[in-house]
Amino acid sequence: KLPVSRLQRDLTDSTVLRNVGVPLAHQFLSIKNILTGLNKLIVNPAAIAADLEANPMVIAEAIQTILRAKGIEGAYEMLKNLTRTGENVSMDTIRTFIRSLQQVDEDTRRMLLEITPFTYTGTFPEF
Repeated sequence: KLPVSRLQRDLTDSTVLRNVGVPLAHQFLSIKNILTGLNKLIVNPAAIAADLEANPMVIAEAIQTILRAKGIEGAYEMLKNLTRTGENVSMDTIRTFIRSLQQVDEDTRRMLLEITPFTYTGTFPEF
C-alpha cells in the first residue's frame, strides 16, 4: 500500500502484530494445563502387566507388518484368521502359528518368536 503522504503512518499488519501474543498465551496455558494433568496420572505397572499377559494378540500387528515387509502374500488374512476366532489367543497359539509358517526363513521366524507383548513398542529393528 502506498501512503497518501509521507507524513502518514504505515499501519500495514499492525493488527496482526498486536495480536501475536494471544495465540502464544493460549499455547502456553494449554501446555501448562497438559503438564498439570499428566502430573496427576498414577501408573499401575501391575495392571498394565496383567492386561498384556491376558491379551497377547496385541503382537499380531507386529507379526503382520513383518510378514508383509518380507513379501508374504495374505499376511493380514492369516493373522485375522488367527485372532478373530472368538476364542482366547495365547502366546502358545501365536508361537505355534509362527512355527507353522512355511514361507519365512529361520532368521525371520526367530525374530517373530522373540516378539512379546512386553517388548513390542510399535517399532521394529532393521530386518
